Amino acid sequence: MSGEREARTVAEKTAHGTDDGGGSGPRRAPVQSAQVILSNEPGSFAWSVLANRHPALIRQVRDAFPYGPRQHQALDALLEQNNNGVIEPPAPSESDHEQWSVWGREFFGRSWFDAPFLWAESYFYRRLLDAIGYFGTGPWRGVDPFAPFKQAELRGTAVGEELRALDALADVPADERATALLYASVWGNRADLGFRVTEGGAAPDAAVDDLVADGSALLWQLLPAGGDATVAVVADNAGRELIPDLILIDHLLLHRHAGRFVLHVKPYPYYVSDAMTADVVGCLRRLVEAPGEAGRIGSRLWDAMATGRLEVRAHPFFCAPLPYEEMPADLRAEFASAAVTILKGDLNYRRLVGDRKWNATTPFADRTAYFPGAVAALRTLKSDVMVGLEQRTLDALERSGTAWRTSGTHALIQVRG
Repeated sequence: MSGEREARTVAEKTAHGTDDGGGSGPRRAPVQSAQVILSNEPGSFAWSVLANRHPALIRQVRDAFPYGPRQHQALDALLEQNNNGVIEPPAPSESDHEQWSVWGREFFGRSWFDAPFLWAESYFYRRLLDAIGYFGTGPWRGVDPFAPFKQAELRGTAVGEELRALDALADVPADERATALLYASVWGNRADLGFRVTEGGAAPDAAVDDLVADGSALLWQLLPAGGDATVAVVADNAGRELIPDLILIDHLLLHRHAGRFVLHVKPYPYYVSDAMTADVVGCLRRLVEAPGEAGRIGSRLWDAMATGRLEVRAHPFFCAPLPYEEMPADLRAEFASAAVTILKGDLNYRRLVGDRKWNATTPFADRTAYFPGAVAALRTLKSDVMVGLEQRTLDALERSGTAWRTSGTHALIQVRG
């Protein structure tokens, strides 16, 4: 059986309710099937990640720390395996050997490029952490290999400029400020678009025009002022993308759109810039230490942590190579109890709707019907997966001749109430 055919078989089996370790039993079957995304098509986005981005990342991590011979040898081996070799299982001595043996049993011994793209990316980062001794017993245990990149961004001038721009929003009416902060959270590393409000507090034209879908009206219906419900937010990236998320959370707490937020982050380093608890703390400190409105926001968020109105959690499922259809029962129960779960970023979107070649007009509500409660996706487009577009929007994007799915120039807000 070819790698592509076998990967598709595994994906279809998973989608139709077979629990492959880490899920919660049978689930609702999807309304339609689509081919799982692999990385074996030269020139495709998925291929470029494995062929170009991963080798470059290995070199960057190597240069970021004064690692010893063992780490250098392990990184060399991972680079060789990524370029020319086959996928090897984790060593039996590793604590998660049994779990990854289940998750990867169909793919070990095959080329990285013949495994599902989502799985291959996830396993690459797990092997990278093993190479530098993150889970070991030596001195490099628990040292985030991506910390220098995150810290450099957090200390950068762009963050400072964006925090200073918050002063201009201090006196803007609450509903207009909420709109600006929502767009800032959507765009992440283009957060300055959300802060640069025009006269009267309207969102910048670019922040709106480049949205391929905008379900913000439904999101506000789910978050009425004066509410006291719990809202879950599943974070994506740290630094310049997490700060707008925290600022939005502060606004929603301050104006009682929710009584409590649970911010879900990764339990260990993942996908370079993904947020962990340490990154939340770093962002809060950056806010608290800033002058003006940013500092006041930081102080309110710090107090919200102390009183339990803002809680950070780090479930191991967030580092699993599985779609959200496979979420375990305890996480499913958490999301079910929330008024709405807001999932940030591209990776969460891929896991939410399934990392497959869907017809882009496939309804978002159909692809998320399994989710235990209302759900919203706030995403800048950085991968091929897309659902929920209107046909005329899709036609216009396709006529543009640009790499609109992967370039980060477009974004979306999609909501299922």
